[in-house]
Amino acid sequence: MKIIVPMAGRGSRLRPHTLTVPKPLIPVAGKPIVHRLVADIAGVLNENIDEIAFILGDPAFFGSDVEESLKELARELGAKPSIYRQLDPKGTGHAIMCAEPSLSGPAVIAYADTLIRADFELDKEADAVIWTKKVENPEAYGVVNLNEKDEIIELVEKPETFVSDQAVIGIYYFKDVEVLKNELQYVLDNNIINGGEYQINDGIKRMMAAGKVFKTGTVSEWMDCGNKEVTVATNQRMLGFLAEANEPLISENSTNQNSQIIEPCFIAQGVVLKNSTVGPYVSIGQGTIIEDSTVKNSIIQTQSVIKNATLDNAMIGNHAHFDGNFTNVSIGDYSQLK
Repeated sequence: MKIIVPMAGRGSRLRPHTLTVPKPLIPVAGKPIVHRLVADIAGVLNENIDEIAFILGDPAFFGSDVEESLKELARELGAKPSIYRQLDPKGTGHAIMCAEPSLSGPAVIAYADTLIRADFELDKEADAVIWTKKVENPEAYGVVNLNEKDEIIELVEKPETFVSDQAVIGIYYFKDVEVLKNELQYVLDNNIINGGEYQINDGIKRMMAAGKVFKTGTVSEWMDCGNKEVTVATNQRMLGFLAEANEPLISENSTNQNSQIIEPCFIAQGVVLKNSTVGPYVSIGQGTIIEDSTVKNSIIQTQSVIKNATLDNAMIGNHAHFDGNFTNVSIGDYSQLK
């Protein structure tokens, strides 16, 4: 089994945090989004992962340090790492084709801007499985249309009339991903464009038209990381899940000086808390100092200094310095508010 992760986008909706760090490497509950996603997918598959292929963008942004962190992630799961580049952003289908040498055999394709919680049996007899989540407002999503055999016969984008409540979340299984490759090659060769780009859906629709059987795999939780507001909310939900699983979240190498921690919180090694109240639902990166502050429901990354602050629903980047009375803030790496 292979896992293929297109992640070449710049994450503009999450700026300023993605000006210096690719969105899939933004930490949620102390671990980068893509690391959590790949590990969760591997857990659902419950079989050996032979290869993990990452499709990155411009090397000037997705540099050697990003490559090395992703290679290490693959090796931790016992898989061969492969790195590809999408230098020209031409859509989801084009991104997948940038990994053409890896497009053979059974594979999961997962876009690295979402997190999941799932516990279902993958239907290995189907030609493909589209992972979905039951939603209350399907008109806001792309959904699947099912026949009487619960096979997917159509993909419908933001339906005006009810089709189903199963929303497509951007994770797909293919019994032989080479079939998708061939259909996407047709899409590229014939310049089939939707929304100004080459889309994975056009390859999938061609597979359906050829009679390939698509089933659903429904996840219990689908958490977005598209912008600051939803990323902070996802951090909250993920901390809750990890606490329920009794995962250790507070490093023994952090320092607590006259401070209160209201769990669940993730507190990395080297964090120093002085005369502060932290939590619930706070993630603090390595080496950050928080002093004379109250922080809840927030993400603060590495090597930052927070003083005299009351923070709620905040997201603060790496190497930032915040000293003030602002509450709902979003500041990126190396920023200062004094």
